[in-house]
Parts: sequence; C-alpha cells; structure tokens
Amino acid sequence: MTAITDVMPGRAGVYARLAKLDVWDYYLALPLAWSIIGPAAWFQPSVLGMLALFGIGTVFVVASAVTFDDVTGFVDGSDNANYGPDAPARKLARKPLLTGEITVVEAVRFGWCAAALGAVFWALAALVAPFSLMWTVGLATLCLVTAVQYSWGLKISYRGWQEVFLAAFGIGLVLCAVGFATGTVSVFGIVQAVLFGFGPLMFGVYSNTRDAAGDAAVGRPTVAALATENGNRLFIAGLTVAETALIVAAAGLGAAPWWFSLVMLPAIILRVAQLHRGIGLGDLLGARTLGLRVHRLTTALLIAVNLVGAWS
Repeated sequence: MTAITDVMPGRAGVYARLAKLDVWDYYLALPLAWSIIGPAAWFQPSVLGMLALFGIGTVFVVASAVTFDDVTGFVDGSDNANYGPDAPARKLARKPLLTGEITVVEAVRFGWCAAALGAVFWALAALVAPFSLMWTVGLATLCLVTAVQYSWGLKISYRGWQEVFLAAFGIGLVLCAVGFATGTVSVFGIVQAVLFGFGPLMFGVYSNTRDAAGDAAVGRPTVAALATENGNRLFIAGLTVAETALIVAAAGLGAAPWWFSLVMLPAIILRVAQLHRGIGLGDLLGARTLGLRVHRLTTALLIAVNLVGAWS
C-alpha cells in the first residue's frame, strides 16, 4: 500500500518523511476517545470541534517529537549505526537527515515550528472543549513538554524513560481527549487508555532490541541496551502477560463487560504470536510489524466494544 509520504512531492515529501506521517498509530487515540465518551456527546459540535483541533495538534506534536529524535540520532551517530548504508532504500528514506535531503538546521527549525503549532491547536481544543478542567489541561501540557523533550533538551529517552514515555504518551492522549469532552473518565475508559498505550510500547521494545548495540554506544539506556539478552526477553514476555492480565481482570472484576475478554481474544492471540516471532524466532522486524497490526486491531476492537455497549 502506498504511504502518504511516498506521494507527496518535493520538499513536502521530505518533511512528511521527517514527521513520519506514514506511522499514524498514536492518532488512533482520537477515534478511540470519541467512542469512549458515549452517544450523548458523540455529535455535539463542541466535542467534534475539540476532537478535530486536538487531533491536528497531535499530528504536529508527534511530528516535533520524531523530528528531534532524528536530529539527536543523526548528531550522536546512533541512526547511522542502526540505519547503515546496507539498509533497504525504503527504510533509509524515512531518515532524510541520513540521506542528505535535509540539514540539521532545517530539521530543528521544522521541529520547533511543529511544536509551536501543536501547542496552538491543543490550546484551541481546550478553549472550545465542553470541559477544560485543571487535570486535563495539566495532562495535555505534560504530554506536549515530554514529547518535545523526548530526545531533545532534557532528552528523557536518554535518561531511562523511553519505554515509560512510549506507553504514557498514548495513555495521555486518550485521557485528555475524553476529559476535554466529558470532564471525567470511567474506570473502563482508563483501562482502554492503558491498553492503547501498550500498543506503541509493544512494537517499540522490539525496535529497541534490534537497536540495542547502537543505543548502548551513545548512552541511550533502553531496557534492551541495559539488560542481558535473557533479561530483555523476560521484560518483553512480562509486558505481554501484563497486557493480557489487564484485559482478563477488567472483565472479571466488572470494570468491563463480561464478554470483553472474548472480543479481545484475537488481539491476545496475535500478541502471543508477536512474542513467538520476535523472541522465539528472533525476527525482530517482523515482530515490530506485527505489533503495529496488533495495536490497530486492539484499537478497532475497543471501539467496537464501546459502540456495542452504547446501544445494548
């Protein structure tokens, strides 16, 4: 399937690849949040306007984060180690700094412009939202600051917080959008936000495993770079078990409908298949790709659960 970054012309295409617009998995927080808020608010103009502004802002915030991550990876040499000259052309093209299509100065300028636009659109979303409580505004601010500082400034991903951020940012997006719409989040809404956050984390850990040597060389302390090979395998297996346990516990303890585990079974099976492919067979890139699909399937199933629950 042709990605949007492949069809955009000239410099626009270069910046689209720098912003990683072909990886849209965090953006799925918006339709998930819409399904969580319930039918009473689904079609309120203020809710739809808030979601549209928050969604546009999210694109810019993510673009800023991945741009600064590329700049730091280019400057410290980790991207050159992890995306060497033997990398497939399609994969290498996702790093326009490595291919020489853009300069560091241009990338940094783009990163700050994207961050500023993200802040503006998120502020507008808060202004038109039915509820702009302190906790939602504070959480959105935290998401913005940590995204920009992920590999820049404070460089939190270089301080041992990479895995935490990958999950927490997704969780924060869902909670912010729901909070702006309704002012509160149910226990089941929190469960869904956590399951959504697991998605980026569970394809990120396989990328980190593949990039462990390059990350260790530049002092980026991911779990894969710090732990032994067996320790990292146990970490990934533990995350897989924890995600499944959350699904089962939510249904068993009454936070979710009793049939929730049954609906989520396809995602659970694919998650186990991902573990087998990545850890059992050593196919890390294949496991990462499967993780993307599991995340998208999980989000679709969660939306289906909310839609069915709303009308049952």
